[in-house]
Amino acid sequence: MRYFIQFSYFGKAYHGWQNQPNALSVQEVLENALSTLLRQRIGVVGAGRTDTGVHAKEMFAHFDCGELGDATALVHRLNAFLPADIAIGKIHAVRPGAHARFDALERTYQYWVVREKNPFLIDHAHCVQHPLDRESMNLAASFMLGKRNFQCFSKSHSDVRTFDCDLRHARWEVEGELWVFTIKGDRFLRNMVRAIVGTLLEVGQGKRQPDGIHSLLESGDRGLAGASVPAKGLYLTGVTYPKELFDEQK
Repeated sequence: MRYFIQFSYFGKAYHGWQNQPNALSVQEVLENALSTLLRQRIGVVGAGRTDTGVHAKEMFAHFDCGELGDATALVHRLNAFLPADIAIGKIHAVRPGAHARFDALERTYQYWVVREKNPFLIDHAHCVQHPLDRESMNLAASFMLGKRNFQCFSKSHSDVRTFDCDLRHARWEVEGELWVFTIKGDRFLRNMVRAIVGTLLEVGQGKRQPDGIHSLLESGDRGLAGASVPAKGLYLTGVTYPKELFDEQK
């Protein structure tokens, strides 16, 4: 049977989601936990990758095994077994062939910025003490909406078939002491959100004009965009799937 596992993690200790040689990943830790508790080798396929130090408030992966029985009991066992920085929310039985990555309709990220030095948020948010014009930043972000080529915000030499992404929402809001940038789209390129935030922060500081986003997108040149902001402020906050995908198998 195929199952979707819903979970979250704080990414500071990990070299991203995806397995890699000589570095600890969230995928490796989750696979080891499932394999140990289910007493069989379990591989998981994630909804996407997150880079080193990036966090996830809601992530999904799928795996195959025989009938689990009490999935809620397995969730409790996993949470007792896993380190404190990874938490399992729920395990869903899904239709055969459901895919955590390819069936995702939309992904949502947030980036957190603080305007004053705060030792309690040092691993959670990026500190920017320069004056920022939020209205200009939101105007620039609005020029990115729709289906566009985002190569200028992609990590150089990325092995992808297309740089096209469909952005549905991109906006800064102030939530207490946090400046939160929320961005939603059908897919994201490697390093894309962090490069977009870095570029928008330059707009907010008056280093570039909001309408310059048009020519930047047309250029496809990563060297013309802003520097990537630190990973510690980035959170994957949601992955949306067709509702019928989670109809549990009877």
